[in-house]
Amino acid sequence: MEAELARLEEKVNLLARVCTDLRTENQVLRQQLLEEKQEALKLKQKVEGATERVAAILARLPEDA
Repeated sequence: MEAELARLEEKVNLLARVCTDLRTENQVLRQQLLEEKQEALKLKQKVEGATERVAAILARLPEDA
């Protein structure tokens, strides 16, 4: 009985460590996801700006060219 309780205690301790590690990893991944979303937004804005500039240049070109 004593050995069974010791094994159970080891398993519970291992589970607690795994949960803590997973929480930490989840927090890191959430932060990385937020940073990637912000970078994607910046890139989208740059592409939109470039698209507008190209459209403006095309609008100034003569029709017959």
